[in-house]
Amino acid sequence: MYLFEIFRSFLPLRNTIGFGVADFLLLSMALLLGALTFLRPWIETLGARLARRTLWCMAALALLPVALRLLLLWHHPVPFPDVYDEFGHLLEADTLRHFRFANPMHPMREFFETYFALQEPSYSSIYPMGQGAALAIGWTLFGHPWAGVLLSLAAFCGLCFWMLRGWTTPGWALAGGCVAVCEFGPLSRWTNSYWGGFVPAIAGCLIFGALPRLRAGGRRRDAILLGLGLSLHLLSRPYETVFLAVAVALYFALALRKPAEWRALARIAPAVALAVAPALGITLLQNKQVTGSWTTLPEMAYQYQYGLPGTFTFQAPAEPHHALTPQQAMAYKMELSFRNGPESLPAFLERLEYRVRYYRFFFYAPLYLALPFFLMRLREPRLLWVALAALLLALGINFFPSFQLHYVAGATCLFVLMSVAGLEGMSRLTVRGAPVGAQCAALLLMLCGAQFLFWYGMHVFDAGGVSATAQSFETWDSINHANPERRLFVKRELDRVPGKLLVFVRYYPQHVFQDEWVYNAADIDGARVVWARDLGAEKDQELLRYYPERTPLLLEPDFRPPRLSPYAASPFER
Repeated sequence: MYLFEIFRSFLPLRNTIGFGVADFLLLSMALLLGALTFLRPWIETLGARLARRTLWCMAALALLPVALRLLLLWHHPVPFPDVYDEFGHLLEADTLRHFRFANPMHPMREFFETYFALQEPSYSSIYPMGQGAALAIGWTLFGHPWAGVLLSLAAFCGLCFWMLRGWTTPGWALAGGCVAVCEFGPLSRWTNSYWGGFVPAIAGCLIFGALPRLRAGGRRRDAILLGLGLSLHLLSRPYETVFLAVAVALYFALALRKPAEWRALARIAPAVALAVAPALGITLLQNKQVTGSWTTLPEMAYQYQYGLPGTFTFQAPAEPHHALTPQQAMAYKMELSFRNGPESLPAFLERLEYRVRYYRFFFYAPLYLALPFFLMRLREPRLLWVALAALLLALGINFFPSFQLHYVAGATCLFVLMSVAGLEGMSRLTVRGAPVGAQCAALLLMLCGAQFLFWYGMHVFDAGGVSATAQSFETWDSINHANPERRLFVKRELDRVPGKLLVFVRYYPQHVFQDEWVYNAADIDGARVVWARDLGAEKDQELLRYYPERTPLLLEPDFRPPRLSPYAASPFER
């Protein structure tokens, strides 16, 4: 710890030995690489023994990232939800914990309008149930929804090794599993939020791990796992499931050539269909419960109600002190998205090119050097399919106007496989008979480990000035947000007020409409805190009469810090 304090700052004039950013990073990497090189024989021996034991290996890879994240709780406590997508998934989880797909409409629902939640014909999240179910399981077993995120993380890292075992040797599969822990483990934004990502990633592991096993032996168990993977992906990312199903069909089209192979596939096809059928039934039932129609997805109903072009006209707020309502904000967003009509091919390709930068999330920087060796192996039909499957998913998602990393989460294990296949190809490289490729591949893996250990160490010693400065140079890791500090501040203030509360949220004209604060539990009337939109003194009286036993408060989140006070009518209405 004192070693880090020698530097105190990345500015050379402010630390003892005049080190700048580049000096400190190079020294840290040199020390970490030296330590890993010294330990390499022991690591390789232990890894070789462990890799031969599939179940033990899966268990170790599952427990390691969870344990590492729990060790950070001292400086980085349980993540607090901040983005409206997170609250949408939490509403779905809370609804499932009440053993229902939808909640009844609330008689005062106009006060509770918020993003990504329907108010009629039911009060429900617009999201599929996959991520919500994972959160609900953790919430029920351990008392907090973040436990569902950690369980999903553990399942993904363990299953990533299992998937890779279908494509490569045990040693390289273990190396890929360790890469997955470093990339998507304790410092990942998926681990430190409630947005999702791991559930479709788990589905991808089941799908892409079952395919080579089906080709090799055609066992019914692998067919069921393929069906379960497709089911899980359908329940979490239904749109992208279409492209994954096409990729599965493409795999069999490229892999199976003899009539006997197709007959063997036909024999196990019913097992896949039976495994997928429950997910289809659950999806239809959720549609019916939430929207009143078997075929209308909740998100479709939300778009029709709030923003689908031609169904809602954007109007500015009538009162100067009222911010945009969710209807107005969604209509405005949809109007901007569709203002120019159908998209041209150049615009489609431009968006695809722009989104390529986000795929950095799936590759550590040292692994870029392995990708050319993966491309050199595309002559192998199975690896050509890997590239085509990832490209197919990327093209399919590109039709959707917005993009988030979890949209492509189903292909996460394929990206890990690309890195592993590239490293494996690099390891075969020889120069004048010398096996230099193996040394280069080992060096890249050690660089990945050094990168992870460096940033993990920065967060372990998070109280130090150097670690706080270093985090400004951190790129794709995400362990804390800035905005939740405001939400945590409000939560602490509310915890000091006894009894049941009714909090009116009043926005001001400068308010950014994505910064929403009106989020409620599945059982609104049973919650200790009810959040409501300030609709003006006259309308607010209706809600005050509905909740006579609750203490009314006023939250003005646009102040810094947010201002919480006893409820009072707006000065504009006095």
